[in-house]
Formats: sequence, C-alpha cells, structure tokens
Amino acid sequence: MKEFSVLAIDLAKEVFQLHATDKGGKVMMKKKMRRAELLAFVANIPPCIIAMEACGGSHYWGRRFLEMGHEVRLISPQFVKPFVKSSKNDANDAEAIVEAALRPSMRFVPVKRKEQQDIQNFHRIRERLIRSRTALSNECRGLLHEYGIVIPKSISKLMKLLPEILENETELLTPLSMKVFRSLIDELKLLDERIEQYDKEINEIFKASHEAQRIQKIPGVGQITATAIIAAIGDPRSFKNGRQFSAWLGLVPRQNSSGGKTVLLGITKRGDSYIRKLLILGAKSALYRAPLKEDSRSKWISNKVTTKGNNKTAVALANKNARVIWALLAKKEEYKMAA
Repeated sequence: MKEFSVLAIDLAKEVFQLHATDKGGKVMMKKKMRRAELLAFVANIPPCIIAMEACGGSHYWGRRFLEMGHEVRLISPQFVKPFVKSSKNDANDAEAIVEAALRPSMRFVPVKRKEQQDIQNFHRIRERLIRSRTALSNECRGLLHEYGIVIPKSISKLMKLLPEILENETELLTPLSMKVFRSLIDELKLLDERIEQYDKEINEIFKASHEAQRIQKIPGVGQITATAIIAAIGDPRSFKNGRQFSAWLGLVPRQNSSGGKTVLLGITKRGDSYIRKLLILGAKSALYRAPLKEDSRSKWISNKVTTKGNNKTAVALANKNARVIWALLAKKEEYKMAA
C-alpha cells in the first residue's frame, strides 16, 4: 500500500473525491470513491494527514479516521476557497484542501466528540423552537391588527392579553376568528412547554459539567451560553490564545489596512453566530448591572458605555468574556472576581 503524506477528501453524501500527495507534494492519487468504500480504504492505508472541509458530516468522518490512527485536519471552507485553481469542481476542491492543509499558519477546526454533538442538538432544536414561537407570536399580532386589535411586542403580554381579548372583544372578532386565535394560543403554549423541557435538559447538562460551571461564574455568561461553548470548542488548546478564540467567534474587528495605516471596521461576524449572539446578549445584561457595582470591571464597562455607547460596549465585553473563557478552559483555572 502506498504511503500518503496528505490525503484530502472532498466530502459529499454518496460520492467523495480523493486527492493524495507524498512528502514532496507529488500527486500520488486522484480518484472518486463511493461512501460504502471509504472506511475500508482509509483503514488499509498507513497513518497520514487526512484533510477535509469543516461541513456536514465532517466531524463523524473525523472521529472515525482518528480511531484508525490518522491525523485529522478540518478546515473552514472560507480558508480553502483561495486555493481553488480555475473552475470549481470536486477534483479542484480536493486539491485545494491539500494546499490549505499544508499552510504553516492555517487554523484548523477541532473534531467534535459525540457528547459535544449531543449537547449541540439540544441547543439547535431549542433555538429553532424559539424562532418558531417568535414567528407565531408575530403572526398572531399581525392577524389581530386586521381586526383593529393591537398588542405590544412581547410574547408574555400576548399570552396574557389574548385570552382576555377573546372573552371581551366579541364585537370586533367573529366566532370563526376566535376559533382560529384559540388554536394559536394552544400552539404557543405547546411551544412554551417544549422550550421549557429543553431548558431543563440543558440545565441537567450544565450540572454535570464542571467546565460549564466554571465559565458560568463570569458575569454575562449563563447556563445556556456555558453549555453551548463547551459543546462547540472541543479542546481549547487548539486555539493559540484568547484572541484567536475570539476571532473564531467573529468578535474581533475587520481590518482594511494598507501602507502602514491601520483601519479597523466592525466585527468580522465569522464562526458560530449562535454563540456570538449568546455572548453579546449576556454582555448586554451585564451592562445594566454595572452601574450598581464598584469593582474595576464594572467601572470599565460604565466608562466604555459613556464613550462608545451600549452596543459597542456589549460587543467589547463579549470579546473580553470570550478571552476569559478561553483562559479558564485552556489553563483549567477558576474565575476570580474583579477587585
């Protein structure tokens, strides 16, 4: 069996494109392979670097290849794209993956364990239920507006006021419309119950995770954020420092610098948008409590709000929290409250 230095696999559902090179970069193999054949093929080659784009199914394949003794490098698709030569096709994509995998400064995505993906499942379904509840409440308010009834933008107010409206607004609403709105209330209640159930499941996961409990002590980081981060990052030592972790979450400024002149723009918004959102929302909650405290961290927040405003301060605090989270996880330290 030939010894490959790097084997790149362009993942798909059924037919994969393989591209292998030796230590000198010479192409040793280019071929398509069906899904059913891939594991047996990889199991019978000597250990090598296996590179793939971080996409659907990549963590499954990564786990299987690690079990076989190979080194797995998952690369974000945005870092592979610049290496694609000429037209985009499977063969060119696989070749580009090899080129990207060999770059000394390339950043790789850590392979997720099954336990991490289990936690991510809860978060993704919970987030989808919340979006559905928001869409349903907006639909309900919009339909009520057509009958001349206006309810404030709050799901709790909608759930409180709608039953009263169905009892009292008999002149504005028809019997058929009342039937529709009662079914919408039942649907909203069902969504609330399902979200509450997922919250309980995530709470149990939080109680079982010492790492999640450690980072939850940071002001602005709650149970939902803590468990989502633990599920997402895998080994924190795969990031060189806290800034790299923050950049992975898209919380650092974009640069448009040239000729020695540094120009910083808004944040990059790369990486996991769900965790970035949770960190920023948590930071906003910390902003409101800062004026009531006298520690150095709260004073920094208050001063930042005065000069930069709430939104920019919330992003800056989310960035700071991300770096603290990396330090706690990578160095296995406990959070110390600011003096």
